[in-house]
Parts: sequence; structure tokens; C-alpha cells
Amino acid sequence: MNVILITACPSGMATTYLAARRLQSAAERLDWHVTVEAHGEATPVTPVDDATLEAAELVVVAAERIPEAARFAGKRVFQAPIDQALPDPEAFLARAEREARPFEPEEATAETSASGAEGQRIVAVTACPTGVAHTFMAAEALAEAGRSLGHEIRVETQGSVGAQDALTEEEIAAADVVILACDIEVDPTRFAGKRTYRTSTGNALKKPRPTIEAALAEAEVESEGTSGGGEAKKSIKEKGVYKHLLTGVSFMLPMVVAGGLLIALSFVFGIEAFKEEGTLPAALMQIGGDTAFALMIPVLAGYIAYSIADRPGIAPGMIGGMLASSIGAGFIGGILAGFLAGYTAKAVTRYIKLPASVESLKPILIIPLLASLVTGLVMIYVVGEPVAGILAALTAFLENMGSANAVLLGTLLGAMMCFDLGGPVNKAAYTFGVGLLASESYAPMAAIMAAGMVPAIGMGIASFVAGGKFSEPEREAGKASFVLGLCFISEGAIPFAAKDPLRVIPVSMVGGALTGALTMLFGAKLMAPHGGIFVLLIPNAITPVLPYLLAIVAGSLVTGLGYAMLKRGDKAMSVATEG
Repeated sequence: MNVILITACPSGMATTYLAARRLQSAAERLDWHVTVEAHGEATPVTPVDDATLEAAELVVVAAERIPEAARFAGKRVFQAPIDQALPDPEAFLARAEREARPFEPEEATAETSASGAEGQRIVAVTACPTGVAHTFMAAEALAEAGRSLGHEIRVETQGSVGAQDALTEEEIAAADVVILACDIEVDPTRFAGKRTYRTSTGNALKKPRPTIEAALAEAEVESEGTSGGGEAKKSIKEKGVYKHLLTGVSFMLPMVVAGGLLIALSFVFGIEAFKEEGTLPAALMQIGGDTAFALMIPVLAGYIAYSIADRPGIAPGMIGGMLASSIGAGFIGGILAGFLAGYTAKAVTRYIKLPASVESLKPILIIPLLASLVTGLVMIYVVGEPVAGILAALTAFLENMGSANAVLLGTLLGAMMCFDLGGPVNKAAYTFGVGLLASESYAPMAAIMAAGMVPAIGMGIASFVAGGKFSEPEREAGKASFVLGLCFISEGAIPFAAKDPLRVIPVSMVGGALTGALTMLFGAKLMAPHGGIFVLLIPNAITPVLPYLLAIVAGSLVTGLGYAMLKRGDKAMSVATEG
């Protein structure tokens, strides 16, 4: 018998492929000729072709809804939730053969009408702090989920190279709903008057279908300068302090990367060659250390304030950040200055009312003056000195700590980097390391980047070593994950973590903790906060090189081989997976 099997779970991440694999095996044991259509995010959906559809005698749908239901008009169709297919796939197929009935186009119409959201026009924007991995993976997940749900969707990515696939004014005007899947602040003014839904890139990546469904149901109209769309319902991860901090970090990163690599280039001519005035090493150090690194903290503070108060916050934020830098309060003082300037500027905007004739002076005169005055005085007389003392003590501790303390710190940072793969804990560790670069503390950043490479490399190793336990899409995802890991994009492990979190996350944390501990034990130092293994192309960007590579290999092998042993194959795989 010719059978079409269709599977889809709400997130499109885990149960989709597990159910497809188990149902296909059960059908083949019944000598059925099977074609599988799995609607998931790990690989593009391949719809059955017309010839297969014509020859099909039975269509079995393990999903909450029938994708593109109208194409099955007249076919014998059985549809049930996917969780009913997993415990006993043979019984599920027997029930399907017994209960299937001819599918009428009217039923498809009724189903789509009941959903109330078919054929919508959706525009979306994705943006994460580094603009490298989450941004583009979330965009792809939303686009695929939107199309599989029958919507017309266009996604703009605001990554590290700026906006790509930018939405046009016509597309925004025609859209029924706007999805802003952003961990940093983006300009919302062009979406004023549109139904808007706000969420994080992590939600869009891990749960694209529920995100779209929630957007269609919960999106609210935002006026210019407001942030509605259910934002009040979001957690601190998706708004408030966390989002403002990540906005500042995302704008600061290019300064850190450029400055760190330029400093490393100056070391090519000798560790102290820059001290000789008029030479190329001295020029490189002037550009990287004296200029790029000097801008780090003002940019961090300025764009934290921008995230809070929009453009009026930039000037007082940068002034406060420069004061923090000159006082010696470093990145901690810069963060405090950014929040102080932002909330002060926002308070001036909201609470100081002026006559209409002089209201136009507020953004160019009143707000910069008052916010800069308050921020500057507080930084100089209240915050600056205590924070400078704290930072000096932290720097001294890092420089003088013994090997035991170094190993403990590396273990903690490594485990944090692998806990949530780009989430708030990961970003907290990363921000800590980036901030210390301004204080010329390079060891924590080395541990952080090395450990962040481990989960994705480890999943690649596991899918190669234990290929029989992984499906074909998973093996392909493993190859991509390995390459992403080499680039220090830990998000490459997310598809595996989403499918099997109780095994992937712990084994990744063990490997990352080992790598972090080893890099600190070896005294490794890293000049740039990104780039992965390719930073090795810059002489002296990483020192010492071979022990650093050994630490990465050790942690990756622990994670990869550990997961290869822990992962269950087809026959033993748990049905209680996340879907």
C-alpha cells in the first residue's frame, strides 16, 4: 500500500523527526511503501510530489493540523496529535488504516477558518547582541514555520553587518502583523500603527510556530515611541535591564574586536615593539589600544542609554562612559553610567513639560544638558571612586590569583557558557569577559571563547562517532554544528539541545567546564572576543597556542564522546522528548 506519512510538532524541533522515524520503521515492517514529509526546523520541508500524491492510498498525519490540507481532497486521510503516535507506532498505523476516511475540501476550509489565521501577511525582524548566529537562525526558523503554516512572511535580519533583506515600506504597510524577535533595541518607529508582537531570538529559534501563533493572537497596535505588543507580559530576559545591557554590548563589540586584533598585530613585531615611537607597531597600538579600546566604555554606556531613552540618551550616556573610563571605573562604571544616563534622560522627557513654543528645544538642549549634568555629577561624586576601587580589586585578584582559584574561575565561566547556548547565563559570562578586556585582563576571555566552542564541536563529533544513533537530518546538522563551533558560534548545538536537553546540556557543561579550567591552568590569554579558531591566523592573538588548542580538543572530546555514549538510538529512545 502506498502511504504518505506527515509529522509536525508545535516547535518543529524534536518530536517531528522522532515520530517520522518511528512511524516509517513501523510502516516498513507492514510492507507499506512510505513517503515521509516531516515539518521541522532542522531541515527544509520537502513536500510530496504530485506523482506520489496521486498514487497514495492513505495519508497519515501526526500533527495538530493538516499542512496544506486542500491538496489531500478525496484521499483517505487520518489525522491525530503527534503525541499519540510515539508510544506505539504500530497501533497508531493500524488505527489510521481502520479509521481513515475521504477528506473533503470543505473540511480543510473549515479547519483553516477555525484557526482564524490562515493566509496572513507577516513581517519580522530578528537581532541578537553579536548579530552572528541567533539572528540568522531565528530568521530561518520563522520563515520556514510561517510558510509551513500557510502565511506569507518576510524576515529582516539586523546582524553584525547591518540590516539584510530589509523590509520595504510597502511590505510593512501591507503586513497584518509585525514580529520583533530582538534581544537588542531596534528602531520601532517604522512599524507605528501596526499590530506588533515582541519576543526574543531564542523563542523564535526554539519555538517558531508557537511564536507565530502567539503573534497572530496577541499582537497589539503600537504607536510611535511606545512598546506594546504584549511586552509587559515578557520576562526580564526579553526586555528591561537585560535587553538594554545587551544593546550596549552589541554596539561595543566591534570596538573590542578591532582593538584587540590591532593590538595583537602590533605584537607580531615583538611584545614591546610598540614602545618605539614612529614605528608601525606603535601606530597599531595607538589605533587599537589608545583609540578603539578607549571608545569601548563610552560606546557601551551610550548605547545602553540609547536603548532606554532612544536618541536623547546617547550624549549623556557617552559622557558618563568617558567619565567612568577616565576615573578608572572601567566597564562596571560604564554600565552604571549608561543606565543612569538613560533613565535620567527618559525621566526628563516624560516629566518636564515645556510650552509648545520651546518644546522643540527639549531633545537638543534640555535633555542633553540635564541628563549629562546629573550623570556626570553622580559619576564623579558618588559612583566613580567606589566602583574604581572594586574594579581595581577585581583586576588585582585576576592577575595575582593562584592556579587553584584560576581553575575554579575557568570552570565556572566554562560551565556558564554551555548552560543555555546564547541565553542570559551565556551572555552574562561573555559580557564579563569582554568588559575585562578594557582592563587588560585577557585570561577570562580566553576561557570563555574556548568553552563556548565546545558544545557545537562536541555535537559534531557525536554525530560522526555514533552516526547510527542519529537520523540523516541530525547527521547533516552535526556537520554544520562542527563548523559553527570552530567559529565560536555555540548556537550550532541548539537543535540537539532542543531535542534532548537532559543529556546535551549537562554533557556540554562538563566539557565546557573542563576546557575553561584548562585554559586558566595553562595561563592562556586572548586579545579578541570573537572569531573562534580563526583568530589563530593573527600571530599572538592567542597565547600560548598549543595548550589552548589542547584545552578545546579535550573539552570537545569529553562532550562529543560523552553524548555519543549517552544518546539512545531508535529502539531505546525515550518518547518523553521535548516537542
